[in-house]
Amino acid sequence: MRDKVTAARRWVIKIGSALLTGNGKGLDRQAIAVWVRQMVALRESGVDVVLVSSGAVAAGMTRLGWSERPKSIHQLQAAAAVGQMDLVQAWESSFEEFGLTTAQVLLTHDDLSDRKRYLNGRSTLRSLLDLGVIPVINENDTVVTDEIRFGDNDTLGALVTNLVEADLLVILTDRDGLYTADPRSNPDAQLISNAMADDPKLDDMAGGSAGTLGRGGMQTKLRAARLAARSGASTIIVGGSIERVIDRLKAGEELGTLLLPEKGMLAARKQWLAGHLQTRGRLVVDDGAVRALQSGRSSLLPVGVKAVEGNFRRGEMVVCAAMDGREIARGLVNYGAQEAAKIVGQPSEAIAGILGYVDEPELVHRDNLVLV
Repeated sequence: MRDKVTAARRWVIKIGSALLTGNGKGLDRQAIAVWVRQMVALRESGVDVVLVSSGAVAAGMTRLGWSERPKSIHQLQAAAAVGQMDLVQAWESSFEEFGLTTAQVLLTHDDLSDRKRYLNGRSTLRSLLDLGVIPVINENDTVVTDEIRFGDNDTLGALVTNLVEADLLVILTDRDGLYTADPRSNPDAQLISNAMADDPKLDDMAGGSAGTLGRGGMQTKLRAARLAARSGASTIIVGGSIERVIDRLKAGEELGTLLLPEKGMLAARKQWLAGHLQTRGRLVVDDGAVRALQSGRSSLLPVGVKAVEGNFRRGEMVVCAAMDGREIARGLVNYGAQEAAKIVGQPSEAIAGILGYVDEPELVHRDNLVLV
């Protein structure tokens, strides 16, 4: 199975806060230098590298003399603003020693939930890779709000994997991988070497909370692997402190936990939809529409919709839900909420008479819809 790793030509490498800051002691520049040397070797072997770096808040906490992660969003944003300076400078100076240029890319969820900004971001990152630049990506903690945050950089890493169409997401963490139980409390716990990302048995094995520095835990890493799998990418969860960890992964050594996708690449548009976390409304559909959508060959027509919930605009993401509340699909809606409410339950040929115009005969076209 590790041939999936050795054959991957584009890696997204995510490094967590605990590793980067030596569990809160400040940025570990020696560790950063070690990872950089390995990423440079990866580049020299012909692999594109995109780095997702946590650590801004943790580094800022150290500089501000804080021992515990604050709960106030404004204090977190202040810490991020202070720490981001250190973080970027550390990566830049380390890569510069090898003659490589880095680029800072700060993202919010809105950047990936808006189709135009998503495409702009993808084009920019592709251009950076074509120019031989190493993108260093982090969430824009200084301006982000609870409503539009990714929640953790594991999720950000997965969405960036989708964004740049990477083959592999590598999550470097302070654990050696995913175990059958928590190894800190269960000495019989065994490391899972390989598994399918969507295997439901993994959910019980991914228990445990994050540390004081980060927002993620093993559950967020499993969730990230499943998001990455939806675009056909594999994920490795592995200990970042393992000696020469990136070199050894590239050589095919069975380190950490490799989580594989069930299916191959989705079409680029479907991939973007599958990566969305934020929706603007809900369309409640009848049983016939549920069956039609689940066939994978049908658009959502107004006649199959029973109710409209939320305040959304044309082109925004909505949930398509069954009458019992089950989420069936997500997609980009062709009409705003007020217009949609007027045409639900009606045949498509009646739209012009009701609204006075027709944008599309479908509420959600099948090309803009992905099953969940």
